[in-house]
Amino acid sequence: MARELIVALDGMGGDFGPEVVVAGAEIAHVRHPEVRFVIFGDETKIKAELTKSPRVAGACEVVHTEVSISMDDKPTQALRRGRKTSSMWMAIEAVKEGKAQVAVSAGNTGALMAMATLCLRTMPAIQRPAIAALWPTMRGESVVLDMGATIGPDAEQLVQFAVMGEAYARVLYGMDKPTVGLLNIGEEEVKGTEIVKGAAQILRSDATGLNFYGFVEGDDIGKGTVDVVVTDGFTGNVALKTAEGTARQIAEYLRAAIQRSFFSKIGYFFAQSAFRTLREKLDPRSANGGLFLGLNGLVVKSHGGTDAIGFASAIDVAVDVAAADLVRKISTEMEVFAKRAEENSAEGESAETGATVS
Repeated sequence: MARELIVALDGMGGDFGPEVVVAGAEIAHVRHPEVRFVIFGDETKIKAELTKSPRVAGACEVVHTEVSISMDDKPTQALRRGRKTSSMWMAIEAVKEGKAQVAVSAGNTGALMAMATLCLRTMPAIQRPAIAALWPTMRGESVVLDMGATIGPDAEQLVQFAVMGEAYARVLYGMDKPTVGLLNIGEEEVKGTEIVKGAAQILRSDATGLNFYGFVEGDDIGKGTVDVVVTDGFTGNVALKTAEGTARQIAEYLRAAIQRSFFSKIGYFFAQSAFRTLREKLDPRSANGGLFLGLNGLVVKSHGGTDAIGFASAIDVAVDVAAADLVRKISTEMEVFAKRAEENSAEGESAETGATVS
């Protein structure tokens, strides 16, 4: 019999807390009726919301916590105040202790990353974790990382992101050799920072064994030019927020255009199905949920300002990665990568020694 899949939820995280978390779990439970939830937070507030969501009420356990982490808490403040006792920490700790397979929080990103890293620790071969998002493209979806966990990574860390992202894509999409691209300001080898060019040099070698496409530019993300796009957390987060804002801007333009005249409204009436499809594709909520990669456990970050539909999408991501046993597979990939890099380094040293002797 398959092991029951349990998702730990930070019931107090995000701008709206239990209202969105419980309603989102209700939507997700319709799609995943086999999943059970453990919700951490203020028991009174959570149970009040559960009365409105009878489906999930019968498939969850509520664990009361006195402390919740606010959206403007600094990571150091959150650790001092909420370590061991907050809804965020306890949701992550449930994963560490094997009481849940994955944790989901819409809370403070910096605090969530700090707590997840401290509680779960990074994998042996990983220096820094990364947030990976599934990005809608013209070809389907691409994995994009980092979305904000690591600002200013070095070349080796970018390469580690590439290895983790490639493993994530293989698990999710069933691909043998996903293509990996490095986000840059141009496709030419002479462009970019020394860190980006250094990472590209490693990725072009045999040290990783990845299917490295080369440099990609910002417009390649939406085109789906590659299956995995690798960048630093600063650039990735700016790209994500820009894309979300642009999607909302286009949706507002369309809404205004439809309401502009009588004939526009008639045209909309006959093209409702097409407009509905477009609206769904432009809806950032459908792609909500960033996975923390590189930790000894699964944690999914939801946007703090999302609604129930968006939070349900984050739970969808959590269910998919938990069912795929992603942590073990990425750990295996990193071990293979570390061994291959060590062998390549040893071969390079042997070649240099031979050249010196001759």
